[in-house]
Formats: sequence, C-alpha cells, structure tokens
Amino acid sequence: MPDGSAGPGHSSMIKKGNGMYARLAEVLRSGFTESVHFGSVAGLAPDGTLALSRGAVDEPMLPRSSAKPFQAVACLASGAALYGSRLAIAAGSHTGEDFHATLVGKMLEEAALGPDALRCPADWPEDEPTRHALIRAGEDRTPVRMNCSGKHAAMLLACVASGWETASYLTISHPLQRRVRSVIQRLSGEKSTHTAVDGCGAPLFALSLTGLARAVRALATAAQDTPERAVADAMRSFPEYVGGSGHLNTELMRALPGSIVKGGAEGVLVAATPRGHTVAVKVIDGGPRATSAIALAALAELGADLTGTEAFTTVPILGGGRPVGEIHASH
Repeated sequence: MPDGSAGPGHSSMIKKGNGMYARLAEVLRSGFTESVHFGSVAGLAPDGTLALSRGAVDEPMLPRSSAKPFQAVACLASGAALYGSRLAIAAGSHTGEDFHATLVGKMLEEAALGPDALRCPADWPEDEPTRHALIRAGEDRTPVRMNCSGKHAAMLLACVASGWETASYLTISHPLQRRVRSVIQRLSGEKSTHTAVDGCGAPLFALSLTGLARAVRALATAAQDTPERAVADAMRSFPEYVGGSGHLNTELMRALPGSIVKGGAEGVLVAATPRGHTVAVKVIDGGPRATSAIALAALAELGADLTGTEAFTTVPILGGGRPVGEIHASH
C-alpha cells in the first residue's frame, strides 16, 4: 500500500501525505473481510468540546456539499428571500425529482431569472425513476435537475437582493463568495487555508474536520432569529428537499427527528443532534457507502440517543440479490 503502511487486514492506521488515517469500517462478505475504509472522524460533545478524534482531524479537507448549509446562511445574510422548502433545497443536494425542479424554477422566476442564469452543469436527476422517465420522454440533461441547482438558485436570489452582478456569482472575488468564506470561517473558528472549485463550479473553502464539526454544531444549536437557526429549522422541517426519495440525508433526518445530516462527495458526512452531539466524517478513499455507519457509531460513542436508526447502523452486502454480509463501523 502507499507510504509503506501495512495491508488493510493488519493495520489500524494508514499514512497518506501528511496525515495518519484511522481504520473506520470493514466490509464483510460471507464472513470474509473483503475491504476496509480508512479516514478521520471528529466528534463534539454537546458543550462543544472535542470528545472523539480519530485520524487526521486537524488536517485541511474539502467539505464538498456538506458546506451547503453554510452557503445557505450566507445567502440569507445577503438578503435572499429563502424560507421553508426554499431554504432547505438551498442547503441540500436534491435528487432532481419533479418537485425539486419545480421549486428551483419558481425561485428563479421570483428573481426574474431563467434557468440559463444557473452556472451549475447540466445533469440527469440522481433519482432513478425520474431519470428514466425523462429519457423515455426524449428530454436531455439540464442544470435545473443537477443536485446543486437549489444552492445555485439561492445564490442568484442573494445577488439580486443585494444588487450584485449575477453572471459572475461563482467567481472567488464576488461579494457573495467572500461572504460565504466569512461565514465558514466564523462558524468553524478557523481560517480557510485553501480554495478549490467544487463539482458544481462553486468555490470550495478547505477547513479541518474539527472545524467542520464546529460549524455544523453551530447550526444545530443556533439561537432563534438567526440565519443559522433558520437554515437548521428548514432542513429539519423539509428533509425531502435536503435529499429526496430514499436519500440518506433525508431518511437519517427522519429517523433522528430534530437532527441535521448532510453528506458531501468524496466520503464526507456531517450529523448533529438537537442537543449538539456532532460528528464529521471523511473517508479517505472517497467512497460514501460506509459513512452513515461510521457517523452513527461515533454519535453512539458520544452518548447520543439513536433510537430509530437501527436500520442505518450497518449497510447490507448482497450476493445473488440477498444479504450475505454487511458494512459496519470498526470497533
């Protein structure tokens, strides 16, 4: 394996670059350990102290779509008329179902903008039945169906409300993106040391996994009448707009009422309970399949009440269409 580490069956840590990453999950097939996932987990107690630390929790990482709730906070602070399902889809990664596309279209219409104002790439819906229906109807990929279109529509609403230029809303020097950076740095308590470009084209600000956990906890425990609380409450009330039918974000929030759950590409997941138990997960191979099991195991270790989440603590491994094993968090 890279960097001279031991094979996955023998090591509890692996070195990659400047970080040491912990063994977080195993994939068992018919009683055989087929694969393992390494990465990092940062867990905060309700009082905000770092109570669980595995792997490189202080190394810079890219939060990917787990940063969307903070981008939604910046849009609200910039005057965007976001509330209810509109605010939830701004903070979400929707599956491109018809009700998602309809809402994004309405948001753009209210800002006197059309779908061509979106700067996210055209894409098929992640929801498989919707995707198949569009293909059968002879339709093509569109930006509105892309899972980040709610965030992009919210950014455009913020630009219109603040009188900012809309065509360049994704440039790092744009006032909106400067505000996003400021919000992330304030909520995380640390300065972002690297700027990247996310898959949807928006600027992406690196922070540590511990900083990401602090920022998510700040949303989950925010005071009334703050943009942070508004985003958290919208996600809690409209989880189907944070994900979609059968989506992990949506189903975990329904199983844990009052909690916030938001995944991101490349093996990122954050979760926070109403009391402030918070975990941030980064799987270093970029695979998302174990993130829910890892996050729930970490929340349990922090003492959170996980009643109702039993179906998410392991992920089934299939053979011939039936379960023959599972993915579970390392002990």
